[in-house]
Amino acid sequence: MARIAGIELQNNWRVDFALTRIKGIGWPLAKKILGEIKMENSKRVSDLSSDEIAKISSHLEKYPTEGELFRVVKGNIQRLSAISSYRGLRHVRNLPVRGQRTKTNARTKRGKRKTVGAFKKEILSRKQIDEKAKK
Repeated sequence: MARIAGIELQNNWRVDFALTRIKGIGWPLAKKILGEIKMENSKRVSDLSSDEIAKISSHLEKYPTEGELFRVVKGNIQRLSAISSYRGLRHVRNLPVRGQRTKTNARTKRGKRKTVGAFKKEILSRKQIDEKAKK
């Protein structure tokens, strides 16, 4: 197993697919990196030499990946909320940011339903008994 950017890549995977297992690297970027190195896409991770792994690692340093990517995204969200932009306020209030409707749907973002105005039978019966006792 080769270790690139702190991620263990399985030997039987193709190199282009294996690179997509790294956060921040998708298909297009993986193919672009392999094109810059002039390496075949169909090559397996087990067939990589230590020099090729070093070349891939050095090219990956140009792009934010894994922890660095999370820090960049978190910093962007904090900046948006600090300047009180609409998107920043939506992030702070834990609501959808990109214009989706929230009257219905948006359950994933808003969390579990909170029932309002519903009584259990026990509470309702106690209230009725209390009202009868007052009369």
